[in-house]
Amino acid sequence: MKLRLFIILGIIGLAEYYSFIVVRSSVRNMPPVWRGTLTVLYLFLTTITWLGFIFFRQINWAAVPHLLRNVYIAFVIGFIVGKILVLLVMLVDDIRRLATWLISSLAFGNSATEETVKDGGIARSEFLKRTALVLGGLSVLGFTWGITNRYRYRVRKVKLNFASLPDAFKGLKVVQISDIHTGSFDNHSAVAHGIQRVMDQNADLILFTGDLVNNHAVEVDEKYREIFSRVKAPMGVYSTLGNHDYGDYVQWPSAQAKIDNLDMLKATHAKMGWRLLMNEHVVLEKGTDKIALVGIENWSAKANFPKYGDMAKAIEGLEEKDISFKILLSHDPSHWHAQVVPQFKDVQLTLSGHTHGMQFGVESKWLNWSPVQYMYNEWAGLYTAGDQHLYVNRGFGFLGYPGRLGVLPEITVFELG
Repeated sequence: MKLRLFIILGIIGLAEYYSFIVVRSSVRNMPPVWRGTLTVLYLFLTTITWLGFIFFRQINWAAVPHLLRNVYIAFVIGFIVGKILVLLVMLVDDIRRLATWLISSLAFGNSATEETVKDGGIARSEFLKRTALVLGGLSVLGFTWGITNRYRYRVRKVKLNFASLPDAFKGLKVVQISDIHTGSFDNHSAVAHGIQRVMDQNADLILFTGDLVNNHAVEVDEKYREIFSRVKAPMGVYSTLGNHDYGDYVQWPSAQAKIDNLDMLKATHAKMGWRLLMNEHVVLEKGTDKIALVGIENWSAKANFPKYGDMAKAIEGLEEKDISFKILLSHDPSHWHAQVVPQFKDVQLTLSGHTHGMQFGVESKWLNWSPVQYMYNEWAGLYTAGDQHLYVNRGFGFLGYPGRLGVLPEITVFELG
């Protein structure tokens, strides 16, 4: 733990050092007044960035005007990411210069190195400094612009074929939403628009895969409860819990207060008409054909997330019912490879969320990347292992960063065949 802390502090120190070098270099040829003003401004922004980052949990964000809060948080994240980008570029330049110096010393017996600059050109080091500055600036602008995407819902359509799916369920349309995080919202009408897009899909079945709130059940106030109650489907709306729903990330005045919060959240699901599955299953019927819908509480293969889920309990009694097709609702996608694939081969489709795609990344025909992939092998979209499938929803809401940059909020529509 101490080693990890020292490494993080070392990276931060280097990022700050290189960033200051780049800024100082960029203002070097300006008039003294401008040079001094911009340097002081940079130091001021750096100070408020780290104060906000260090004391994030101590700040009463609810008392801060929404626009100011969102812009500030986006700026802080963009500023920090920008400095990491500056570090990477400048570190490459220093490694290059060190390698050049070593080669020169060994080959020629001296350490003198010079960069040749053609007429009208700039030195390689100067070019890299400018590149670093541009990347840092784009990071700040990008994350600030990303707050405009937090309610820009994207409908993704996925067709899946299963040999074991009963004939009566062929063509079944299922909508998945996940990670609403009601406490992060600041616009009832925008959320209502997103829910309307869910209803516009005319699904037979709607499934929610956890994290209705950030921490507190009261986040789902009367207005949001009314909005979420609009989610209806002919075969029902079913839900499960995510890691944030248990209230594990806040201090409660007593153990009973935490229990009461969870009980209130369970009751909220019921009031909205959502059937909460707590380590249990339901059987859905069409004529004489049947499929099973299994929902477990949060189960994570990651040490820092809880294991409340119990698959054995959730499927208890299913063996005698002779059901060939099962859909599992499990919030954390790490559950799939850790337990579902090796131990429950008869679960054909698992639906998860949790990662949000980190709300930041690149998704295109040529590249799918997000920093979250270094923590989760399955972080967004469809994954397959043999005859089993996992789909990781990118989330309906947002948490921490009040925006989306490259990874938009998602409504998933499955057509089963």
